[in-house]
Amino acid sequence: MQYLNLNKMFFYFILFFSTMISISSNSWLGCWIGLEINLLSFITIIYKSNNLLMSEICLKYFLIQVIASMNLIFFFLMNLTLLNNLKFNQFLEIMINSSLLMKMGAVPFHFWFPNIMEGLSWMNCFILMTWQKIAPIIIISYIYNFNYLIFIVMLSAMISSIGGLNQTSLRKLMAFSSINHLSWMIMSLLISENLWIFYFMLYVFLNTLICLLFYSMNSSFINQLFFNNFNNYSKLILFINLLSLGGLPPFLGFLPKWIIINFLIFNSNYFLTFIFILSSLIMLIFYIRIIYSSFIFNYFKMKFFNMFFKNNNWNILNYLSFFSMFSLMLSTLMFYFM
Repeated sequence: MQYLNLNKMFFYFILFFSTMISISSNSWLGCWIGLEINLLSFITIIYKSNNLLMSEICLKYFLIQVIASMNLIFFFLMNLTLLNNLKFNQFLEIMINSSLLMKMGAVPFHFWFPNIMEGLSWMNCFILMTWQKIAPIIIISYIYNFNYLIFIVMLSAMISSIGGLNQTSLRKLMAFSSINHLSWMIMSLLISENLWIFYFMLYVFLNTLICLLFYSMNSSFINQLFFNNFNNYSKLILFINLLSLGGLPPFLGFLPKWIIINFLIFNSNYFLTFIFILSSLIMLIFYIRIIYSSFIFNYFKMKFFNMFFKNNNWNILNYLSFFSMFSLMLSTLMFYFM
C-alpha cells in the first residue's frame, strides 16, 4: 500500500513539473513536451487496473488529448514556416487556439469533459477542473486570434449554462460550471494576465471547498442531498460556496466577475456583457437547486450517516466552515473598500 502511495506521489510531482515546463518554456516544442508529460502523468494518476469504467475513461481522455496534441504540434511547425503570410497566420492562430481549447474542454470541444468528470473521484475532478487548465490557457496567451476567442467565450458561456439545467449528477454540474468559468477566465486573460491570475486563484479556492465538501458528504447526485440529514455546518458551507461560485453579490466569487463586467461596459461591449450576466443567472438556477435540496427536503433520518459524518469528517467540516466564513468576510471588506 505504501508502494502504491509513493507511486501516486511521484506522478503528482511529475504533473506539477510538467505544467511548469510548459509555462516556462521558450519554444513551442518545449510547451508541447510539457503538455504530453502532463497527459501521461494524469492518466497514470486516475487509472485503476480493476475498474473497467476507469479504463474506458482513461482511453477517452487519452484519445482526445492526443488528437489535440497532434494538431497542436502540426500547426506549431506550420507556424514556423508560414510567418510572412498574414492570411495563413490567422488560420494557424485559430487552429492552435482550437487545439488548446479542446485540451481544456471549451465549447464546442466540450463533449468529452462531463463524461470523463462523471467517472473520476472528487480529488481527480478538482485537478481536471483547475490544474489541467493552467498550461493550455497560458500557451493561448502567447498566440491567439482575438475575434475567434470572443466567439468561443460567448458559446461557452451560453451552452454550458443551458447544458447544466437538466443534469442530476453533481460531477456533471461541476463540469458545466467549469466550462462556464473557463469562458470568464479566457475573457479575463484577454483583458489582463493579472486579472486572470486573480480570477483563477479565487476559482481554485472555491472549487477546493466545494469538492472537499462533496467528498466529505460522500455525495455524487442531487437526489442524495434529499436523503442525507446534514448538519447546519454543511448547509452553511454549501450555501456560501455555491452562491459564491455562481457570482452572486456580495460573495467573493462576484468580485472578479464585477471587474470583468466593468471593463466590458467601459469598452461598450454591451452584448458580451449581456451574454455573461444571462449565463451567470442561469448557472445560479442549478446552484440553487442543490442548495434547495439540502435545505428544504431534509426530513429523512439516517443514523448511520450521521455517525459516519460526526466521527470521520468533523475536522474537515470545521476547516471548511472556517474558510467559507473567511471568504464571506473578505468579500464584504473588499466591496466596502472598493
